[in-house]
Order: sequence, then structure tokens, then C-alpha cells
Amino acid sequence: CTRCVRFGQEIAGVMELGMAGRGEHAEILAFVGRTVDSELSGNMIDVCPVGALTSKPFRYAARAWELSRRKSVSAHDSLGSNLVVQAKQERVMRVLPLDTEDVNECWISDRDRFACEGLNSEERLLHPMVRRDAEWTEVDWPEALEAASRGLKDLVARHGPEALGVLLAPNLTLEELHLAAKLGRALGTDNIDHRVRQSDFRAKTSGAPWLGLAVADLAKLESVFFVASTLRKEQPLLTARIRRAAKKGLAVNLLHVAGDDLLMPIANRVVVRPAALAATLAAIASAAEHPISASLRGKRSAIILGHYAQQHPDFAVLLAIAQEIGRATGAIVGVLPDGANAVGAHLAGALPKRGLDARAMIAAPRRGYVVAGIEAELDMGPAALAALEGAEFTVALSAYRNATTERAHVVLPIAPFTETGGTFVNMEGRVQGFNAVVKALGDSRPAWKVLRMLGATLELPGFHAETLQDVQNEIAPDLQAWATQGLGNAAPDVERKFQAAGAALERIAEFPVYASDPVALRSAPLQRTVDARAARTVRLNAATAAGARLAAGDRVRVVQGGAEARLVVAIDAALPDGCVRLARGIPETAMLGDGAIALEKIVEAAVA
Repeated sequence: CTRCVRFGQEIAGVMELGMAGRGEHAEILAFVGRTVDSELSGNMIDVCPVGALTSKPFRYAARAWELSRRKSVSAHDSLGSNLVVQAKQERVMRVLPLDTEDVNECWISDRDRFACEGLNSEERLLHPMVRRDAEWTEVDWPEALEAASRGLKDLVARHGPEALGVLLAPNLTLEELHLAAKLGRALGTDNIDHRVRQSDFRAKTSGAPWLGLAVADLAKLESVFFVASTLRKEQPLLTARIRRAAKKGLAVNLLHVAGDDLLMPIANRVVVRPAALAATLAAIASAAEHPISASLRGKRSAIILGHYAQQHPDFAVLLAIAQEIGRATGAIVGVLPDGANAVGAHLAGALPKRGLDARAMIAAPRRGYVVAGIEAELDMGPAALAALEGAEFTVALSAYRNATTERAHVVLPIAPFTETGGTFVNMEGRVQGFNAVVKALGDSRPAWKVLRMLGATLELPGFHAETLQDVQNEIAPDLQAWATQGLGNAAPDVERKFQAAGAALERIAEFPVYASDPVALRSAPLQRTVDARAARTVRLNAATAAGARLAAGDRVRVVQGGAEARLVVAIDAALPDGCVRLARGIPETAMLGDGAIALEKIVEAAVA
């Protein structure tokens, strides 16, 4: 029927399968020497009417009638795709899309579909642990909570509440973020933040940063300008919606540090080095005749800042200039929130009012930390790990063993999204609740229960909620109305000191599509994809590689921030001259710091 072929052409934007032969000899095949690599490829399984295309991780694992089915919401990006999670004997077996026209339509990304393979990783934490004399001891929950409570009380008593920092993941539920922020403030600290991947905190928005319009309304735009967004990898399904609109006339304009193929018609594209992003956007703002400005003016248009913009050292400047362009052209200004519940985290107060932001808590290390859901070594880099190493007392709430938990003093195992209930607020401010699909693995518990019990053990007021509904009522009687009123991208202007010209080599450091969160990072099928393998290389364009006397396939020593990594070179024609594309958020590069980057070819010794 060629439905899979047409899906690739019409929805994914790339024809990865085709039909060879005629009549009874017709076959659906991948092209010679190629595999199916689209970030939406799993949807071909769903559109096949006869089951000829199947999920390799799920194949032979269970019969369809053996599976229980529960509705859920994606915890991997801020679109909030609606899911059907299927389980057998308290184990998640597969994830399918739940038709929701205004959000994910009838599709899900491969990240949403296959990340569930990481839920039962060997790195899952199954029991509370306390470190005694440099040795880890498994304990029961009362003992672990008592140890955490005693340590936090002692830290605050000896050093004051400002000595404590609270670092939270933006993919925790609304209830968990609310209770974590409440716990920190009840202990007296305002050093609370979920923006662990951000480096510029000068932008004080009027509310929770959001898309600026409904997801479904993107198709009604006449022009859109994406600023510093690796769009296909940051938001695969949103890209499919934009792609369909672009084929019908939507003008897509781009400013980024890489000219990746978005598999759609592009009206205008500008590719610059990272240090030149803000200056280039300012030039676009000041030139009324610039093709991008002209494309936005007098039309239904939007300017949207991507994840890379939010992680950039000039994020506040980029946002201020985008708003200037918006005022001049009438365009809506929005952002693509970085994290499944980043909007909810702002609304829940999981950021400082007068205290230290996430980076400041690392630049001026605290004597103690409460960390929940983050992997500091991947989200924030080696400086964060060093801060945790030097802390007197750290409580870590995590679903997995990692370098962060190894540096904690008490580890409390929490459940991932399929093993707990809660609420996410997506990029358009839509409040979506979900329930647990399976029981929590081992002795792990939903984080909202752990935080409630920790607050009760500390004898703090207001930690006596018995159910999720009790916590939600504490947040707001009407969550949807509360969320809608709290959205806002407006921010005051900031001093526009642009970065100096970049060094000989500049690093483009993005979080890869399959390293967006701890569950996806531990999904073996996702880590075997072309995207995941590409993220584990050093990428340069041909001219930059030639200037450094490197070629594709060479092994190099990458030195940055006093540390080194050893990786293989790949040629990436999408990059500007003088740039090295080297991923963040993966173990292979986690040890690298900031500052100048150098590449040195590794010459293998000849074997006699």
C-alpha cells in the first residue's frame, strides 16, 4: 500500500523507504546502503495496516491482548505528547501515540516511543542508601529519611540556610517541583532553581516563558523566525507540523550556528559562529530591509527562541533583541521551553526570587545541596560535580545511579514518570495530568511522596498532603486557569555587550536528541541510532578540518577546561568555519569544561 513510503515523504520529510519490483515481486526496501534514521520513523509501525513493519525492541515480547493500557504524557520534551503506555506484569513493554489533534496529532517521536527501554536499566536505583565512612549502605526508608533530615538540619544550624542549594530537573512533575521548592523555602533558603542547562540569567520574564501561541496555531502563521534552534532534534513533532505548513506557504526563517537540513522549504537562513549570534540578530533588527525582517512584517508571524538560544551566554540579549524585532514587525515572541515541565517549574516557583540561580550555586559552591532528577555531570558539567564533591552534605533524589548520586551522602530512589502520577504544563500552557502505569520498581517511590515525607520528618509545616489531589489543591483549585494567568515572555532590556570575536576554534555544544533526559540516555535502541553515534564524534566542516590537518575517521584528543576526551572526527558541511560541533550531556564529553578548545590528532603507533 506504500503508506510507510508516503509517511516518510509527506510527514517525516524524507523518503527512507521505497518500493522495488512490480506485481507479486514488489517489496518495500530501504535504499541501498542506508537505514531508516528519521526521528519520526517509529510512526511507520503504526501506519502499516498488516503488521509488516514492527518494533524491533518490542518484537516477540508480548501478545497485544496480554497488555494493560494506560494514558500518559511524554516526559521528554515540552510538547507534551499524549501517549498510550502498555505494560505486562508491572513492566512497560511499549509506548504508542494517543490521538490529540491540538498537541501531537496522531504521531509521537522515536524518543517518546523507544525511550521506555531505559526504564529498567541496570543503573536503576532500587533502595535508599546512606554513605557511612565512605561506604554505601542500603537502608529502609525511615532510616534514610531520618539521615537526610538530620543532615539538613545540622547543615542549616551550623552554616545558615544560605549554605543550602536546591537543584531540580525541569522534567519533574508540577507537584514534585512545588514540594521541592516549598521544602527549600521552609528550610530558609531561596537558592532554588530548575534552569540547570542555562548560563545567562539576566532575563527576568513577566511570567513563565512559553511558546507564545497555541501549538495548533503555528499552522496559521504566514512567517516564522527560529533563533538558535536545532529544531528537528529539539522538537521533532513540532518540526513535522511546521514542515507541513511550510509546504503550504509558511515562510520559515532561521538564524543558527549550524545549517542542518530541516527537510522543508526555507525562506531565509543565516549561519554564524556562536559568539556572533547576538550581534547578527541585532543587525537583523536594525536593518528594516533585511529579508528576515521583511518576511515577518505585516503578517501573522512569530519569533521563537530555541533550546540553544536559552543555553547561550547571551540568552538575555537574544530575547531582548527578539522582542525589539517583534515590536517593529508585529510578530509574536516565544521560546521552546527546555524540559518536559519547564513551564510548570516556573509556575511552581522552582526558581529563586532573591537567591542564587543554578550557575551561581556552582560558581560559589554551597556547603550542602538537595538535588532532584538531575545528573549534574551531564546537565551542568564538571564544575557542578566538583561543587557536589566538596559539599559537606548532599541529598540526591534520583531514579538512576550516576556520578551525582556517587557524591551524595543520602540517596533516595524516585520513580520515573511511568511509575508515578502528576501534572505537566506544556509549551503552550496546557495542563495535562497522568497516572502511574506500573508499580514503582524495587523500593523506589514517587518523588512527591518522598518530598512530602522528608518535609514531615523535618517537622516543617504544610507537608501533610495524603494524595496528589491534595497537593494540586494546595497549588491552585483550578490548575488550567492558574497556569494560563502565569505565562509571559516579556522581559526588560539588558545591556547589550556582545561577545568578542571567537577564538581560533569555537565549540558548538548542544544536547543531542537522545540525551535529553536520564531515561532516553539509557535506552539502548536509541543509543544505537545514527543520531546517537553522530553525537559521539567531533564534527567540523571540510575547510576547518583541512586547516587542522584532520580527516574524517581520524582519532583526536580534545582538550577543553583542563580536561580531555578522545573521539573520532566526522565532516559536517552544515557548520561555519572555525567551529567544532561537540555534544554536551553525554558521558563521552562530560569531563570537558569551558573556554578555549584544542584538537590534537592521535597518531597510532605502528605494530611490528
